Amino acid sequence: MIPGGRRRRSAAAPVVLRALLAGALLGGALLIPAGAAIAQPAHPAARGASDDLVRAKEYWLDGYGIRTAWNTTRGKGVTIAIIDTGIDSSVAELRGAVVGGADFSGRGSADGQTPVGDGNEHGTMVASLAAGRGSGTNAGVIGAAPEASLLSISVGFGDAAGDSDQQIADAVTWAVDRGAKVINMSLTRNTLGWPPSWDTAFLDAAQHDVVVVAAAGNRGSGTEEVGAPATMPGVLAIGGVNSAGVASSQASAQGITIGVSAPSENLVGVVPGGKYVLWDGTSGATPIVAGIVALVRAAHPELDAANVIQRVLATAHDRGVAGPDDLYGYGTVDAAAAVSGTVASVSANPLGDLAEWVRVNRRATTTPTPVTTESEVAAPAPSAAAQPRDPVGVLLPSAVELSLVGLPLMVVLLMLFALGGLVVGAVVHFRSLRRTG
Repeated sequence: MIPGGRRRRSAAAPVVLRALLAGALLGGALLIPAGAAIAQPAHPAARGASDDLVRAKEYWLDGYGIRTAWNTTRGKGVTIAIIDTGIDSSVAELRGAVVGGADFSGRGSADGQTPVGDGNEHGTMVASLAAGRGSGTNAGVIGAAPEASLLSISVGFGDAAGDSDQQIADAVTWAVDRGAKVINMSLTRNTLGWPPSWDTAFLDAAQHDVVVVAAAGNRGSGTEEVGAPATMPGVLAIGGVNSAGVASSQASAQGITIGVSAPSENLVGVVPGGKYVLWDGTSGATPIVAGIVALVRAAHPELDAANVIQRVLATAHDRGVAGPDDLYGYGTVDAAAAVSGTVASVSANPLGDLAEWVRVNRRATTTPTPVTTESEVAAPAPSAAAQPRDPVGVLLPSAVELSLVGLPLMVVLLMLFALGGLVVGAVVHFRSLRRTG
């Protein structure tokens, strides 16, 4: 799996995702994050300043209705699982936000809060955009759902395909079992398909009413088309737009499974150690939408996952194309409308039914039943009624028939034969007399 995104390096920030981006360009089934930082200092001001330039850079708070939605809810009571490189919960913006975690990479700490891998900043940046608390009044990075809780689940990006596939399946199952109502997956397998192990895990999420939000991936990281898990039925796939609301040419991929789009360029985030960076990628767009989903769930706890997704889709702003398209999905997300708008209910997930997909596409292969050859088949003995008659015997009376007909018939037959002989003899004698006469 790969993190689809780009990062420009600077002396002020650590190197990020070099090996992961190489894996992305190679394609295949490596798991990669779907966005990478542009490693520039996000602002020159000191942390905690009352008029923090970092907060001012979060243009999506007002442009996408998030700040307005906070008048109704800030996401309290909803848990978002971040399946990524792990979250550094010690940074100011994330203190108190992380309520649990686990490591499936075999490299981190048991609580999932030790960032792992070459691009270990990724999970912390993602978490800050989903549920960052800020670092003070109007200071620091604040997420779309700043009162939601987080689960930090670390996995190994760039691992061998089979290993990373199982890590993801296990991570999803773990998140569901621990009460997550939203799962953020800022990653891509970089393939349209996915392994059967994901069927089981994602079906479990669907059956437990969990909304899975996944990144579409980025052209700049080698992902031209949306890859799994964003191709899976029922998953809310997120495309990316620039600050003007136009589909990003580099920080987004294209595909018919995109649900909605959100900002994926010039995003400000927090990295381990508390530094701020700007970054591009649908890895950032995805937690913004995951946070909005948490706001909807907090405002409408009675809604199931299908109707939560329906609210996000139905209230998105169309980009000039009737219905969903392969660049924006249903349009750009609107948090205020999703939380407070009037939306008709649905009876099924508008993004598809994974169970039905599995039924059609994962048909069980039956074991062939051995068939004996003709020489091995013992024919059953036919009944007396079914016994065939002798083809010659059918012309002659059988003993049974003789016993039923009796001697009278035989006498008649003999008399007929004798009479015939007399007639023939008379005709011959008569003709001979005529010749001699």
